[in-house]
Amino acid sequence: MEEIFGRYLEEFNIGDVFRHRETKTITEKEQREFCLLTMNHHPVHLDKEYAKKQTHGRILVVGTYVLSLAVGLSVPDISGKAIANLEYEKITHDAPVFLGDTLSAETEILDVRSSKSKPDRGVVYVETKAFNQKGEKVLTLRRKLLVPKRRK
Repeated sequence: MEEIFGRYLEEFNIGDVFRHRETKTITEKEQREFCLLTMNHHPVHLDKEYAKKQTHGRILVVGTYVLSLAVGLSVPDISGKAIANLEYEKITHDAPVFLGDTLSAETEILDVRSSKSKPDRGVVYVETKAFNQKGEKVLTLRRKLLVPKRRK
């Protein structure tokens, strides 16, 4: 059986919801590496003693890491065949994410349209939601991606 990795424009329908199969548990090592790579050295993401004195009392996962994971979890179903991501918008951090949380995601298709200038592709507009292991929504984002049509 062939594994689906991404979809062609014709395979997206408004209202479809994809519950992505993969999940990801966030480790302290990965959080530290992300902070180093992105130059985000805020102590609430790295320093346990500092974080203990803040609102949540423990280290918070960097929001852009949560965003990256949510998008990454959606790739096999949504953007595996994409030509490009065109736009990210309306990114909402709905709840904090902590070390050890396991994230899952689902994506709803909001709009699908053919390109006006290139007949071999189109734009898919989606909303992805990420959830922690308790089922709490932690992030919502919308994006537009350019997807090829199936070759005839």
